[in-house]
Amino acid sequence: MQLDHIDRRILHLLQREGRISNAELAERINLSASACHRRVQRLEAQGMIAGYVALLDHRKAGKPSTVFVEIKLNSQSDEVLLAFERGVARIPDILECHLMAGQADYLLKLVVADTEDFARIHRQYLARLPGVAQMQSSFSLRSVLWTTAIDL
Repeated sequence: MQLDHIDRRILHLLQREGRISNAELAERINLSASACHRRVQRLEAQGMIAGYVALLDHRKAGKPSTVFVEIKLNSQSDEVLLAFERGVARIPDILECHLMAGQADYLLKLVVADTEDFARIHRQYLARLPGVAQMQSSFSLRSVLWTTAIDL
């Protein structure tokens, strides 16, 4: 997908200020409101803008701890991978799941209230995932950088 400098400016602003009005967005990029609206609609239709969300502060939501879980499976067969991914999709506490290259097969990201909350999630969900040979969990001590914005 080809993006010109105006598209990039639109996307830059929307990533940082998703609730900005079309009128304000148009003014800030020096474009008419109708032209700006058409560009945003095109970016949405083409899938460049995948959606709009409210980003919650996980600490204020009562889940101040971030946990990364590395998973090694007992097989790399399509059946095992698919069964694992279906199981992960049913766990409400998982924010992200990535198929990895390297030592771990998958990397999971969760936010939890505390170690007891993580132990509950581990017992109730993680320990029951199909195909798991090994699991290693790491608690984040501090988030140094966190963003959802992609540099264009």
